[in-house]
Amino acid sequence: MSHTTYNKMWAEAQEALNGLLQRETEDKSLKPQKDRTTVFQTLATFYIKYVQIFCNLETVYDQIVHPQKRLVIRQVLEGVMGRILELKNEMVELENSEFHYFDDILQDLKLSPEHIEIPIPRYFIKEKLKVLREREKILAQILINSGLQDIKPKKYIKPLPLEEVIRVIQISERARQGRLRATFMKQIYLEEKRERQARLQGVKGPNLDAAALRIQKVWRGFTQWKKTVKMREEEMIFLGMNPPPQFQRISASVARAQNVETKRCEVQGRHETEYKKALVSIKTHLREMEGPDIKESLQDQIRQWFIECRHITGKFPDYPNEEEGGSTAIFSQKTPDQVAAELAAKEEEAAVKKQTKEKGKKEKGKKKKKKKKGKGKEKKGKMDTEEEEGWKMAPSNFLPIMEEGNNQYKDVWQNRDERWNFPQEYDPELIKEEKRKEVEEEIRVQVDELMRQELKNLKLAVDREKEKKRKKGKKGGKKKKKKGKKSGKKKKEKDLTPDRTIDSLYEELVEGGLLIKPKTVKLSDYVGEYSYLGTTLRQVDIEPMPSLTDVRQLIALYGILPLGSQAVHEKAPLVKALLLAGPTGVGKKMLVHALCTETGANLFNLSASNIAGKYPGKSGLQMMLHMVFKVAKQLQPSVIWIGDAEKTFYKKVPKSEKEMEPKRLKKNLPKILKSLKAEDRVLLVGTTQRPFDADLRPFCRVYKKILLIPRPDYASRFVLWKHIILQNGGAVTKSLNISCLAKVSDGFTQGHMVYAVQTVLSERRLRQMTNKPLTAAEFLSFLARQDPVYKEEEETYKVWYAKTPLGKARARALMEGEEVGKGKGKEKGKDKGKKKGGKKGKKKKK
Repeated sequence: MSHTTYNKMWAEAQEALNGLLQRETEDKSLKPQKDRTTVFQTLATFYIKYVQIFCNLETVYDQIVHPQKRLVIRQVLEGVMGRILELKNEMVELENSEFHYFDDILQDLKLSPEHIEIPIPRYFIKEKLKVLREREKILAQILINSGLQDIKPKKYIKPLPLEEVIRVIQISERARQGRLRATFMKQIYLEEKRERQARLQGVKGPNLDAAALRIQKVWRGFTQWKKTVKMREEEMIFLGMNPPPQFQRISASVARAQNVETKRCEVQGRHETEYKKALVSIKTHLREMEGPDIKESLQDQIRQWFIECRHITGKFPDYPNEEEGGSTAIFSQKTPDQVAAELAAKEEEAAVKKQTKEKGKKEKGKKKKKKKKGKGKEKKGKMDTEEEEGWKMAPSNFLPIMEEGNNQYKDVWQNRDERWNFPQEYDPELIKEEKRKEVEEEIRVQVDELMRQELKNLKLAVDREKEKKRKKGKKGGKKKKKKGKKSGKKKKEKDLTPDRTIDSLYEELVEGGLLIKPKTVKLSDYVGEYSYLGTTLRQVDIEPMPSLTDVRQLIALYGILPLGSQAVHEKAPLVKALLLAGPTGVGKKMLVHALCTETGANLFNLSASNIAGKYPGKSGLQMMLHMVFKVAKQLQPSVIWIGDAEKTFYKKVPKSEKEMEPKRLKKNLPKILKSLKAEDRVLLVGTTQRPFDADLRPFCRVYKKILLIPRPDYASRFVLWKHIILQNGGAVTKSLNISCLAKVSDGFTQGHMVYAVQTVLSERRLRQMTNKPLTAAEFLSFLARQDPVYKEEEETYKVWYAKTPLGKARARALMEGEEVGKGKGKEKGKDKGKKKGGKKGKKKKK
């Protein structure tokens, strides 16, 4: 696509965003809402519309070539990402559930589930591709040096001697000639046999007209049959009953589009480097050309201010400090009287503050006693007010960022004439405007130093004033600082490895097997279908099992978006730890690896089985955790994976696992998670098959976000069978009944399906596929050898999840809703009774 199409797409996205921002500001002024369903619908509509804007902005940012436009888009894009995370958090708090269903809202907006699929920004990997490749090389080299990874030996093919080659060719050629001779002789023999039979029966020569009619009849029937088969096939494909034909080759138009995209990325990189060079060159040019004039004008303005102040007040003013802004305080469109009055007012404020602090200390003791008595009453009051008030949108950290970006777009880019800039290179005028301010600021600092000295000289020469040393004031200031230091002291973490470099720590962790290479898996490979009955089931008070697409969405929201963007991670609702719970083969490890590949994160393995026997003792454990988290913070983003997470929080350690010491990390994990700040893009991910074996309270203190991954439903299984068969080189034909496979494989997970497909599709079977297409029966025998996930096991997961804090809150909310419903029903009954009673009374009177 061209520059104009992407510019139009950007304009449309900005227009939609502008409308949403206006709606958000209007909703703030509205009264709090009490009805939960209407609140959820407003949140959900905002969420869906922001996701649509996010999709458009992501494609625009990836393909637009203009470097200055990309800066504005990036700001808005990060704001939209953060706002989506905030809205998701609001919905979780409202519904007390991680999974939400929007099928009714999508139907109203006439959208499909693909429209709310959260895209993963491509710039997460593109912008640090060189660093990631270098890191991969270093990791591979360390693994080879330590002997953890073997170099694959090249297959050596022994060359045949010339005589042997000639003999093989001769044998194959003679065999070919023999086969041809045999077929030729067979044809001659059959013709002779036919002639002999005709002579014996006394049959005359063939009737040519009858033969021609017969041939015509057969041919016409055959062509008509082919046409009807083709029409039926097209109809079935259109209805979605049959799979579309597989094209092994990419079409010319798709290949051309891909080629254009790669070229645009190259041009984008070239323009970016040119823009960075221009920033430096234009700034130096401005400093050389306009710098002396700016300096002179500043000096003249400050001298004029000196004269005016002396003329009005009778003495030269005090020059503002750097903390007060220096000469910017003078040029803030204020008269000399106003500036002098402000400086005097500040001194008075400082004196008043001293007096108020002394009074405050005395009053604090009295207030503390009163507070203790009034605490109980306050709590009750708060609960009542919350119930009366209802729900109101929480303040956002990302709305001002989006508004700033939107205003910048309106002021600079909306009506800008760019006919001169066809290749979409940087705009020098915009750089000049930006850099002129920087140059002025730099020169102002220099001028301030000169003018302070000049003012001192003037005071000495004209007023014969000497500088009064304010010793008392300085001492008071020092004391204040000391007090502040004492109150604001925080225990700094001891660096256990101050003399070591990050490279040496990285190498040690790789050699120890604590830092591992993630598998290259994309999140889109985690295939599943959308749940279309979520809202209808919830309306009937039945909690639906989440689909695989819902799980994929949550991994993108809680893991990929915050880890990929520093700006989003710092201001969005903070997720430090994430737990993926579910039966075997559901794809928990795959999701962990997908997290790393999509964000370019390092993967640390702190599973109980992996750290067993490594860094023994308390000091060893502290050293190991210190090294892991130090490297993770320095080389962020990082994912710290704990497989079989329930082992760390065992209720009772089994005898077979006592030597392994699975509970080593139990005490240290909460402390480490507390030390993680918003700036640290480090995520702790736990995976567990048996969460019910863990002690629930400490388990939920560490893993505050828990995602229960179910076995796939029918729709997901249908999509999965197709995807896995095609991925392993198979072909989906009419003879392969995928609907039957999906129905029969109820209870089996993705891992079971992959095993069945990989065992069936051997090299030999793939070669036979053209003559012998695949059938469903071939997969069933291998599927039956594995144990499925039974309903009892699924129920244990549900029961366990109901005991978690979010599960309890959900159950409590449902109970309250039922009670409210019953109360309304009773009230209606009473009203009806009253009405009936009133009517009867009237009749009697009559």
